[in-house]
Amino acid sequence: MYYYLILILQGFCIYHAIKNRNNYYWIFLIFFLPAIGAIIYLVTQVYNKNDADKIQKEITSILVPTKKVKDLEKQLAFSETYQNRVNLADAYLEMKDYNNAIPHYEIAIKDKSQKGLHETKQLVKAYYGLQDYKQVINYAESIKAEPEFENSKAQFIYGLALEEEGHIELAEATLRKIDLRYSNYEERLILAQFLIKHNKREEAKDILNEILTESQNMTKPNRKLYRTTIQEVQKLIQTF
Repeated sequence: MYYYLILILQGFCIYHAIKNRNNYYWIFLIFFLPAIGAIIYLVTQVYNKNDADKIQKEITSILVPTKKVKDLEKQLAFSETYQNRVNLADAYLEMKDYNNAIPHYEIAIKDKSQKGLHETKQLVKAYYGLQDYKQVINYAESIKAEPEFENSKAQFIYGLALEEEGHIELAEATLRKIDLRYSNYEERLILAQFLIKHNKREEAKDILNEILTESQNMTKPNRKLYRTTIQEVQKLIQTF
């Protein structure tokens, strides 16, 4: 048990060092002196009282999805059902492991006994993660007529992919569909950035002002949830 705890601690410290672009000698120290090196790294580079919750969340974000994937891989190996395959693909997507998620979704949507809407929307997200915008557009357009596609995350990503492929007017029309009051704050910020990029600053300013006004009426949990987005809105509006 002690050995596994050291491996987990060592893995977290190396992950943290790479993520935060710390000097590479830390990785060698952690690797060659697993327990002592990891403790030194935590004390000098990571830990303070304010960061305790953050550390716990980061360790959980590494370990929980990995264990979940391993369990779902075993379930699929034991029983190759449609739902087991989709569950595994969803877990891969959650980890941003797009290359492993995509084949499972593509196998799943070949099952004509299933509608495949969820899986297609997930493929839109996965291919966007790989910056394969043509595939994003292909899959999005295959479900455009579905009511569930309207105002969905997949529709928003479709709009972003259209911009990447140079279809600016269609991209704007698509992205504007998420401009709904008291919702979609991050997406509306991106829409405002899109409008600024394409010389529609006044329209962008209107969206940013709306978000700021709405933020004043947010509940405390929502203010915490969207804090980073609101801060970005405040910074952007100061440029006008």
